[in-house]
Amino acid sequence: MKPTLPQGTRDFNAVTIRRRNYIFDTIKNVFELYGFQPLETPAMENIDTLMGKYGEEGDKLLFKILNNGLDRPEKQEQAKQDFEKVLGGKNVEGITERALRYDLTIPFARYVAMNYGQLNFPFKRYQVQPVWRADRPQKGRYREFYQCDADVVGSNSLLNEVELLNIYKDVFKTLNIDVEIKINNRKILSALAELCGGNERITDITVPIDKLDKIGWDKVKAELEDRGLQGLQIKLIEDYISIEGDNTTKLDAIRSLIGEIEIGRQGIKELEYLLNYNSPSTIHHSPFTIDFTLARGLNYYTGTIIEVKALNVRMGSIGGGGRYDDLTGLFNVPDLPGVGISFGVDRMYDVMEELKLFPDSLKNNTEVLFFNLGEAESKAAYNLLQLLRSNNVKAEIYTEQSKFDKQFKYAERNNIPYVIIIGSKELETNTCVIKNIQSGKQETIAQEVLASFSFQ
Repeated sequence: MKPTLPQGTRDFNAVTIRRRNYIFDTIKNVFELYGFQPLETPAMENIDTLMGKYGEEGDKLLFKILNNGLDRPEKQEQAKQDFEKVLGGKNVEGITERALRYDLTIPFARYVAMNYGQLNFPFKRYQVQPVWRADRPQKGRYREFYQCDADVVGSNSLLNEVELLNIYKDVFKTLNIDVEIKINNRKILSALAELCGGNERITDITVPIDKLDKIGWDKVKAELEDRGLQGLQIKLIEDYISIEGDNTTKLDAIRSLIGEIEIGRQGIKELEYLLNYNSPSTIHHSPFTIDFTLARGLNYYTGTIIEVKALNVRMGSIGGGGRYDDLTGLFNVPDLPGVGISFGVDRMYDVMEELKLFPDSLKNNTEVLFFNLGEAESKAAYNLLQLLRSNNVKAEIYTEQSKFDKQFKYAERNNIPYVIIIGSKELETNTCVIKNIQSGKQETIAQEVLASFSFQ
């Protein structure tokens, strides 16, 4: 049988892992610079923890885990009937009670709810772990991928949003990724829903709007009609998504459209706060862009919503988040405000690879290879190998006694820049030959001074 991988998953070789770790380390360093602490949660959650938390679209993408023991004869007949229900979109405890986590936010909310009495608020955590979605694989979209989240719970202050926006700015600046950081506010979308008949319309409006950049206005309009919205309501939504210009122009336009509605005024005020916080003059040339088409169709967002797109490359969003003032209320801990952001590391990797943004220094791991030219020679080499390692030089020895050519090829194929040769002559004279593979430069030095040699 020819081995294969499940669709939407990947193997990672050494070069890829080093590059991914470069991204992870950059993000973690910035998180910790801003005072966030690490947390990890299990790969699977009880299905009741996840279902109903991501909107109708998200629920369809949960990877459900079959219960143990379904192959037992006494359970098979019932299992057949239950499977029919599962295939129809229902959850049956006899078949599945758990699912792989869809994101890191809901597990975090579950953690906070379970540990509420022991946590010190505001509680700031970051989390770097894989998540799974039963999505259709395509460029930049995988079924298993990593997220890097930072969240604050227990604080209403918009300073948290300011901090999170600046975390985005700092990380992408460090990685040299040019991005557009888009912001909107769900309160503005709630005001639009009120204009269109009531806040109960918000899902009917936000789910289609969230697809605008993928399917275009005509298909969004058709979906709005399918959801029961009519002429004047659709015209209001079209006017809303057609707002363009710089941030000031957009704020003036949205104020004219929904500014008479209290919740809309609140959303506008919060956007102005974020844009003006660092300096009152920054609203005209802010690194953050208002985008009223940004809806982030997840039901738990209540205020600021954020999305990050890479410039100069075709790719979906590489980050997003927002405020969710009652997320833990889903787990019987009501009125605990929160706000968070997430980095899409796998898409960030694809962007950096396409734009050739990874530093060359990430290519190499081993710096020095000792040749193996005999039993006595390899013993002498091994002592020096350990000496270099104790001085933090990444080094290895070729474990087989082989011809020079084979050992040289091993160094070249593994991008090892230096080789050290100790043959019978060097054994007698307590010397070693150091060769730079790239330049071809070769020199002989005393073994006793090897520890001070500069491998650069």
